[in-house]
Amino acid sequence: MREIRRPAVLALAVLLTGCSKTQTEKLIVTKQPFGKTPEGAPVDLYTMTNSKGVRVSITNYGGIIVSLFTPDRNGQAGDIVLGFERLEDYLKGHPYFGAIVGRYGNRIAKGRFTLDGVTYKLAQNNGENHLHGGLKGFDKKLWQAGDWTDAEGQHLQLSYTSPDGEEGYPGTLNVRVTYTLNEQNQFRIDYAATTDKATVVNLTNHSYFNLAGEGDILGHLLRLNADRFTPVDAGLIPTGELRPVKGTPFDFTAPTAIGARIEQNDEQLRFGRGYDHNFVLRGGGGALAEAAEIYEPKTGRVLKVLTSEPGVQFYTGNFLDGTLTGKGGRVYVRRSGLCLETQHFPDSPNQPAFPSTVLRPGETYRSTTVWEFSAR
Repeated sequence: MREIRRPAVLALAVLLTGCSKTQTEKLIVTKQPFGKTPEGAPVDLYTMTNSKGVRVSITNYGGIIVSLFTPDRNGQAGDIVLGFERLEDYLKGHPYFGAIVGRYGNRIAKGRFTLDGVTYKLAQNNGENHLHGGLKGFDKKLWQAGDWTDAEGQHLQLSYTSPDGEEGYPGTLNVRVTYTLNEQNQFRIDYAATTDKATVVNLTNHSYFNLAGEGDILGHLLRLNADRFTPVDAGLIPTGELRPVKGTPFDFTAPTAIGARIEQNDEQLRFGRGYDHNFVLRGGGGALAEAAEIYEPKTGRVLKVLTSEPGVQFYTGNFLDGTLTGKGGRVYVRRSGLCLETQHFPDSPNQPAFPSTVLRPGETYRSTTVWEFSAR
């Protein structure tokens, strides 16, 4: 896996070799103010744009992907992620739109786990369970930012140090997340973390996609590179089983409309109020491999997801309820966005048969996810 480099100099613009001035001006990271935190700290918005019409804006508050424009089959660019136009709306609370989630993405049963004989208690912020890092997870932190441009593309690197005991987790965790946009219409997320004490780590991005830019996502065609999924109990905690998808509403091994079976009388769909489940990717993680592909027939937009992770959480926005109004005055109702959260499995700290999420001193946590955009 590619090493994540911390550049010697983080510049707002570095000339691309062989580019003209006009080309270079289009291929740099731009920065603008995005407001202030309640404590008065300034927050910035960084924008990367390639020559193919892809444009992504990210704020260093929570590492949130605020907007992501990609062309449709006619070359018309549209914003394909849910979110807000103002920092103030993110500060009011939201369901993790576009954010980095951690230290542990997804759920940990009953807000506790035992590591090396010590039991750690975490916030129970999702019923009796712990979700997405707790009450003030990485999605609510102000990250240090630096950007640069080189032959590989435009980069934004975000850094945060999580102190020992934050949200109940052991160890001081140093985290770096690097976003890269290249000329191949790929948006890459590289995660890296180190610790001074044994801990658990499971980082992901929580963007909600709608490739049509409006309406619901039920007509999107989804293919998942997964033959099994992890069924859950009524609290959405995995039972430990790796269940085959064949013959169930969870079979997306061939492109299938998301709405085709979402209302079937299936216990797992009732528990999640739709899809809210981890899928076990073929190959088990490690090497970068294709995880999913979404196709939106009306616009022709395609999103392909590649990851080094062993799982992906497919979530169909079941808990959006129309109480949030986002960009352009759009009301976010149920199933107006979908998530593909690349990850280790939920509740892995309490499930020894699942791939381990333990990080120890001297080790480096690394994870990579790539979103590849096209149209047909």
